[in-house]
Amino acid sequence: MTISKFSPAPELAESRMVACGVPGHLQFQQGLVEQFGGTWKRNTCPACRWQALYNTPKDREEHLAAVVEVEAEYLNRDLIATGITPRFRQCSFDNYVTSDDKAKQRALSICRKYAEGFDAHLQAGRALMLMGEIGTGKTHLACAILQHVVRQNGRTGLIVTAESITQAVTDSFRNNAGPSKSDLLAELAAVDLLVIDEVGMHTAKPGKDFTPGLLHEAIDRRYQLIKPTILISNQKPESLQDFIGPRAADRLRENGGLLAPFTWKSARSGGLA
Repeated sequence: MTISKFSPAPELAESRMVACGVPGHLQFQQGLVEQFGGTWKRNTCPACRWQALYNTPKDREEHLAAVVEVEAEYLNRDLIATGITPRFRQCSFDNYVTSDDKAKQRALSICRKYAEGFDAHLQAGRALMLMGEIGTGKTHLACAILQHVVRQNGRTGLIVTAESITQAVTDSFRNNAGPSKSDLLAELAAVDLLVIDEVGMHTAKPGKDFTPGLLHEAIDRRYQLIKPTILISNQKPESLQDFIGPRAADRLRENGGLLAPFTWKSARSGGLA
């Protein structure tokens, strides 16, 4: 798919056509490129970079600098494509505060081990459920897992809310020129790790509640492809099937599916959830 409904691309600000001044190099669109960490970086002439990458000896400083720059751009692109919003981009395992709370330490340990063992979980298609009270840090740890998977494993990932999946599919029914329902489900199935947030928090519409069926389809598609899914919900585990369907709930538990319980009360007072 050339156009993504869920995965954003880095924004380009102050864009204008410029010439680098090297004879034979065409003008290019130069601007400030959004960086995952919150800064902006000015892009450089693509022809100059190509020259440094492919026509410069590999031991030359110009070649090595170009390689580092390209790798940084790819990583930045993949991190922004996760859909992690600026509020959660600084989330990591190290800045998740547990103090002496054993329950918080356990949740952190489960999530950290899942990230560190992700290649095995990817091969097995093993799911992880983060379930508990609002404001306990579930999204924080899910974003930490996503970042680890992208940075350390070189994998692709995406975080979406249950409501955003429903809205995207609803929009597809109204817009024949946009992506179809099949396109949207294919995009959700394509990434190595999908995180579905806010399950059970959507507003059900009597007779028109598509969300459980859509979540079932998204989870089942990934199950068939042996790809892991992380599900975040403030519902109790025994109530999960009411929001994703009984078969999808079983899919998440199969093959050693993991559960990280967040059993303490919300501590949200300007912090992360």
